Amino acid sequence: MLKKILVAVDESASSDWAFATALEVASSLKAELLMVHALDIFAPASPQHPSVPASGSMIEVDETAYENYQQKWTKHVERYNTLLRQKQSEADVSGISCEYIQPYGHPGPVICQAATENDADLIVVGNRDQTTLIELVLGSVSNYVLHHAPCSVTVVHSANRREATAKNDAKEESTSEHATFTSIGIT
Repeated sequence: MLKKILVAVDESASSDWAFATALEVASSLKAELLMVHALDIFAPASPQHPSVPASGSMIEVDETAYENYQQKWTKHVERYNTLLRQKQSEADVSGISCEYIQPYGHPGPVICQAATENDADLIVVGNRDQTTLIELVLGSVSNYVLHHAPCSVTVVHSANRREATAKNDAKEESTSEHATFTSIGIT
C-alpha cells in the first residue's frame, strides 16, 4: 500500500500537473505527501554565481558581486519556499498531510535520494515534453528518476501531449482507413 508519495515541485506547468496528480492519489489512498524542490546552483533559473577574476596566483571574488549574488540566491530560495508553502496549504485543505524539503543538488539525484531517505512508496514527476540540447546531453530529470528511483515512479505528461498523441492516433487511424479503402478500390 502507498503510504508516502514524493512529488517533485518547481514553477513549471508539468510540476503543477504532477502535484495535482499526487494530491489526487494521496487523497484517495490517505497517503502522506512529501514535496521536493532541488536547489540546483547550475540550473538556468538559479542566480548565476559571479565570475571569479584571477590575479596572479590568488583568486579573488569581488565582495559587492558576491553579496549581490547571495541576496539573489536568498530571494530565489524564498520564492520556492513560498511556492511550497502554498502547495502545502492546498494539501492541508484537502486533508492531506504534507511536508516539503529543498535539498541542494541536481534534481534527479536529489529526488531519488529524498525518496530513499524518506521511505517514499511512489515518486510523481512531471515531464516537460520538450527536448533541449542540455536534456540530450545530460538527460531529463524524469528519465533519470525512472532509471534510478528506489520505488515506483509516475511520470505525468501535459494535456498538450495527450492531445497531440490523440490527434496523432486519429491521423494514423484515418490514414490506415484511407489506405485500406484505397487498396479495396484497387483490387
